[in-house]
Amino acid sequence: MNLFDEMGLPAVLVRKLGAQGISEPTPIQTHAIPHALNGFDVIGLAQTGTGKTMAFGLPLITRLMEDAGRPAPKTVRSLILAPTRELAGQIRDALLPLVRDTPIKIGVVVGGASINPQIKQLDRGIDILVATPGRLLDLIDRRAVRLDAARFLVLDEADQMLDLGFIHALRRIAGLIPAERQTMLFSATMPKQMEEIAGAYLRHPKRVAVSPPGKAADNVTQEVHFIAKAAKPDLLIELLGKHKAELALVFGRTKHGSDKLARRLEQAGFAVAAIHGNKSQGQRERALQAFRDGRVKVLVATDVAARGLDIPDVKHVYNYELPNVPDNYVHRIGRTARAGRDGAAIAFCAPDEMGELKDIQKVLGTTIPVASGHPWEVLPDPKAAKPAGGRGGPQRRGGGGGFGGGFGGGKPQSKPGNRRRRSGGGGSARAAAA
Repeated sequence: MNLFDEMGLPAVLVRKLGAQGISEPTPIQTHAIPHALNGFDVIGLAQTGTGKTMAFGLPLITRLMEDAGRPAPKTVRSLILAPTRELAGQIRDALLPLVRDTPIKIGVVVGGASINPQIKQLDRGIDILVATPGRLLDLIDRRAVRLDAARFLVLDEADQMLDLGFIHALRRIAGLIPAERQTMLFSATMPKQMEEIAGAYLRHPKRVAVSPPGKAADNVTQEVHFIAKAAKPDLLIELLGKHKAELALVFGRTKHGSDKLARRLEQAGFAVAAIHGNKSQGQRERALQAFRDGRVKVLVATDVAARGLDIPDVKHVYNYELPNVPDNYVHRIGRTARAGRDGAAIAFCAPDEMGELKDIQKVLGTTIPVASGHPWEVLPDPKAAKPAGGRGGPQRRGGGGGFGGGFGGGKPQSKPGNRRRRSGGGGSARAAAA
């Protein structure tokens, strides 16, 4: 008898897990599954790549198996909300082997795909519906689906749904599901606003946190290169050239910038693809499949790929541009070192990204080791009050010189201000991941 047996999961599910080579639960599964099986609402916090999908999927399927009822046309028995198409598809793919040869039906509705086949599958009723919020509301408005029969609600990566501006959609969807339901919320990070939202959605939840929110996986080695923005492409090409046979994921901020970088890498001789919100669902799926198969070695992406992307062979993650939202750094580097493997996370920091780096290191609770260059100094704000005896006037030392600004432990060479110059490629988290 293994630990899955001891949790009270049905023997048929335990056998199916064994057929996939899964015999022992991860920490998040060990702590969350018993609470969920007992019908409690659950908040689960754990690093990316630690098995959160099974932590809610196994108890959800178990409870549906215990209820012999079947869904009526255009209704769902349970709803799983995910922020991106890729994550929704991966949740479905993870749960499908567990419901094979059972009456339980799983459906997926996401944007970027034809809506008519999705309407057709909902006509028959669905046991488990995995959905992105926007497409689900489209289907609700078309009267293609009702949520009044749902008894289970799962919010996966709910903090990213907040970042993408889905809060109003979440409130509307939750209001359409009966109050007498079981709700589970899982994420790698839990910002304060998410805590407040959870208080409105969940009733006396059991909180399970197997690692501090914002903590990176221990088997990811991290380093940062302090480099001018114009020099980033050449450094990336140099570093990628050292491991051409291994899969590398490169994160940028914008859709246009990601396409431009992918073309530059292709010209340098790399097998590369790009995914972002302007790509159709078919384009995104083909690019991901080519990456999984190894036909594409480098995938350039916006934060649309920062969550849920589960490709165990990803060895290197490059933060070509640092994210505006510091928690997204943790999710980005969580795409490597999955399932116990080792991985490397390499960050590039231009002068106008020092503020982002400081925020990231604050979330991590540590300083990222320096691979090359010296930390840049933060530009003083010319509108700020001048310090006593100060000469005024913003200045920058060439080459990011010195370890000023509180990084690396050296004595600051000038007093840091509270303003930094941003590049034009910033944008909101919603724009980057849409």
